[in-house]
Amino acid sequence: MTRIIADISVSLDGFVTGPDPGPDNGLGTGGEALHTWAFSDDPGDRRYLREGTARSGTVVLGRHLFDVDDGPNGWDDRTGYGAGEVGKPAFVVVTSAPPRSVRLTDLDWTFVTTGLRDAVAAARDRAEAASSRRGENLDVILMGGGATVGSALAAGLVEGLTLHLAPLVLGAGTPLFTGGPPRTLVQRSVTSTSTATHLTYDVL
Repeated sequence: MTRIIADISVSLDGFVTGPDPGPDNGLGTGGEALHTWAFSDDPGDRRYLREGTARSGTVVLGRHLFDVDDGPNGWDDRTGYGAGEVGKPAFVVVTSAPPRSVRLTDLDWTFVTTGLRDAVAAARDRAEAASSRRGENLDVILMGGGATVGSALAAGLVEGLTLHLAPLVLGAGTPLFTGGPPRTLVQRSVTSTSTATHLTYDVL
């Protein structure tokens, strides 16, 4: 069964970027340290990265994050989603208008202009089709940015939440939670490594 999983790195004070993020400074000042775990040799970090990318049938991201990832200083063979792991899933971008051009033409991009709910529905369809082809259950992964994940949680679209809690206080940046209705979480696992605490929840 395909599930909708939000998966994002966050600081101890609740930020998913540092101050002043932008196309040329995607994670903001100091924000790169949020993702130290993804490049770590710690076995626990490697397991989370490997298992997370392995279950990704489709990945959803917002337009701002797409512009960073597809920008000149964005993803490459070493830093792209699941680079060096199990392959490249399809990507669905929530946007008001498709970009005029795409740098990362080797990836499967779909641009949805009718809102987050429609983007998640399209991603679920793609993930279910991929599940059928591969004979295994694959999920929709909401990778960010923070506004996309927060909006999906507020709208009740998220069934699971994975937080990679970095031992870092940024002081400012893009917050993950900015309000919305209360949500009850059921903790499923906690794994501490040398670079992060990986927290997995079901969202009721």
